[in-house]
Amino acid sequence: MSGRAQLMWDEQVTQYDFGRGHPMDPVRLSLTRSLIRAFGLDGALKVVAAPAAGDSTLSLVHRADYVAAVRRASADPRAADTAYGIGTEDNPAFAGMHEASALIAGLSVGAAEAVWHGGSEHAVNFTGGLHHAMPGAAAGFCVYNDAALAVARLLELGAERVVYVDVDVHHGDGVQTAFWDDPRVLTISVHEHPRTLFPQTGWPEETGGPAAEGGAVNVALPAGTGDAGWLRAFHSVVPELVAAFRPQVLVSQHGADTHFEDPLAHLAVSLDAQRAVAQACHELAHEHAQGRWVALGGGGYAVVDVVPRTWTHLVAVAAGVPIDPSTAVPEEWRHEVYARTRETAPLRMTDGRAVEWAAFEDGGYDPASRVDQAILATRRAAFPLHGLLP
Repeated sequence: MSGRAQLMWDEQVTQYDFGRGHPMDPVRLSLTRSLIRAFGLDGALKVVAAPAAGDSTLSLVHRADYVAAVRRASADPRAADTAYGIGTEDNPAFAGMHEASALIAGLSVGAAEAVWHGGSEHAVNFTGGLHHAMPGAAAGFCVYNDAALAVARLLELGAERVVYVDVDVHHGDGVQTAFWDDPRVLTISVHEHPRTLFPQTGWPEETGGPAAEGGAVNVALPAGTGDAGWLRAFHSVVPELVAAFRPQVLVSQHGADTHFEDPLAHLAVSLDAQRAVAQACHELAHEHAQGRWVALGGGGYAVVDVVPRTWTHLVAVAAGVPIDPSTAVPEEWRHEVYARTRETAPLRMTDGRAVEWAAFEDGGYDPASRVDQAILATRRAAFPLHGLLP
């Protein structure tokens, strides 16, 4: 392998725009790209575009009739068919919707191809991670499921074992659905409990189909979980399963909406903990997947304070030049933020939180802790299916 990291980017991704007032504001993408550039990270990795996913690629996950419905709505938003999840409050139709969605999917597929063929050890597409889209419907701000398409492309190229780790605040339901009965893929999702958050799936008892028992793992955390609990849950579930599965590639989704400032969810995770999980995924890829790592973005609706910093940390980790959390945010970027949004940008690349957590085994099980109850429920449901003790 080359040892270099690759950033997937095309300015046209900002055309993925559901309109004024929608939480999925494309400014979060352009501000992230600007912050990456302001830190000089372009010199530490390759910046690469990729073609939009064509129909044959989209068909790896999506039904032909659904793709046709997206194309119709893309050409004329008045033709949106809510039976396909298009033209809803979450997923309003917009002109060029197919083209923008297929481009994001193409960037994630391109990332997967680069990592598999050895062009790069690590490839990041922070514009991707649209993990809610189903084979036949848009859902949760997601039109095409680029995360599932990246995994499907890896399988098509010959991968026999792929682990998908999703740390978005929402359950990675679309990816789980795509590989529910495929023993070649292990999906692990760490998310807010479905009782309190969309899409109301991701219970620990969801462990995969008859041909892939244990192929789905879900950690459903109580609302209000902060850094220590979130990191405890991640480290008490993910590393052991990844080691047992022995993946050839690790694909991870890094939604920034676990953050305590996010307006659409109820966890209380800091930027510092999110950075720590990015580092952990990087280490897991090197320990268990020959360094092959595809890292994607995802949700995140605090579009100035949180998303750009979180994903810039992700890119820096992948590039091998992690940014010290105490580092000041470049002044030119702060001026750009104000010019574009009239908001005041954050001053440093940290929330000032100490990253501390205790492993489940080391810290002891606390039966009164709802976080520990969630961890134990997941371990009891999934670990024996992988030959591990709960």
